[in-house]
Amino acid sequence: MGKASVFTPDIAKCITKMLYKAFNQLTIFEGLNASQQGLLRQYFFACECSGNQIIFEQGEPAEFLYIVIEGEVAIRFKPDDGPELIVSRIKPGEVFGWSAAFGSGTYTSGAVCTQSAILMRVRGSDLKMLRENHPETGILILERLASIVARRMENTQDHSQVMAFLEHGLKNGVKPIGG
Repeated sequence: MGKASVFTPDIAKCITKMLYKAFNQLTIFEGLNASQQGLLRQYFFACECSGNQIIFEQGEPAEFLYIVIEGEVAIRFKPDDGPELIVSRIKPGEVFGWSAAFGSGTYTSGAVCTQSAILMRVRGSDLKMLRENHPETGILILERLASIVARRMENTQDHSQVMAFLEHGLKNGVKPIGG
């Protein structure tokens, strides 16, 4: 099975226009002004995957953060001493692959499409550049990611702790625990 693929240029242009219209409907982008949304749109690209297609494997370089637009993605974790487990199912509007946002070296879990899906993705390095060059918008996105991560991490209820962890990871490339 191949990795999630970016659409051909013509199809990508059409799909990306459709996604831009829905941009402000995604929770992670709620409340951003037109200028901030325009800035972010430069970095997010549409990609597709078919059912049972692997997006990334646990241990691979953490390059992209993803948002599900259509379809579903299963997050899989393989402990050293047991069988692979599905730890989460990501639905439309939800985010996965946040190891890339931490600036960590590898994904701590794997992701596979459970059905055909359309995704948006952004490079972790672009999020870091956004934070450095446009701190106001970068911090807003980091705060939203911190909220998402805090909800997904077991035993973590302190948003400010997760936010500090995200900022530290982007500055220093520290590998996160989980996700």
